[in-house]
Amino acid sequence: MVGVRSILGRSGFRLAISAAVLGFGLTLAAPAAMAQDVLVLAAASTKNAVDKLASQFKAKSGLSVTSSFAASSALAKQIENGAPADIFISADLDWMDYLQQRNLIVADSRTNLLGNELVVVVPKGTALKPDLSKGGKLAEQLGDGRLATGDPSNVPVGKYAKAALESLGQWKAVEPRLARADSVRAALVLVSRGEVPMGIVYRTDAAIDPGVEVAAVFPPDSYPAIIYPAALVAASKSPGGAAFLDYMKSPEGMAVWKEFGFVPAPKAP
Repeated sequence: MVGVRSILGRSGFRLAISAAVLGFGLTLAAPAAMAQDVLVLAAASTKNAVDKLASQFKAKSGLSVTSSFAASSALAKQIENGAPADIFISADLDWMDYLQQRNLIVADSRTNLLGNELVVVVPKGTALKPDLSKGGKLAEQLGDGRLATGDPSNVPVGKYAKAALESLGQWKAVEPRLARADSVRAALVLVSRGEVPMGIVYRTDAAIDPGVEVAAVFPPDSYPAIIYPAALVAASKSPGGAAFLDYMKSPEGMAVWKEFGFVPAPKAP
């Protein structure tokens, strides 16, 4: 694999890390599946929970759930371009709004499913304590390294990160030092491998990777509430889609989300 440091030297510091490297099954279109299977396109940060929910749902219903995980922006564009899907789970409201405005989801099925928290992670065992104070020195703490997060132009975690850093008066200094990843899990991989000294991810992502640790937590009032909406896709072909969406919202389903660190969705603005 090409060294990440050489990749980071390219214009815009944009990262294109393959699904094979990340290991969570990113595809450019939903995988082929039998008509009765449920096809889910879900934000990368939901992978572990959705996989368990799918397994439990199959045991109860006999229906298989085929899932594809990536940044919400990429998945919304796939749906817009005709990729088959029954359910879309976004990591922010904007990309669900994007599809709803184009009549590509079933508006009545839309629900605010989950909440999350924004944190700074560092490689496990690192003594670095990120400075998240107003006007703090986070950029200086990076040394000659970069700060990994989702691309703020379209990836939800990057948009939340930008808002938080702007609120703290640190965005202008940090922006040129970003490693702009194509999903939150891609940013997490960079930190876990020690390719960058810090990353901004969701607390749930930090919890599933033993190679990182949470070094700082952003003040909750420094960024918009993190809300994961879910909805049926208008072009859904599977009668099981509604059943799986209901299962994810059920007490049993919510227990799985809680197991992976998610919280109930906060009140929408």
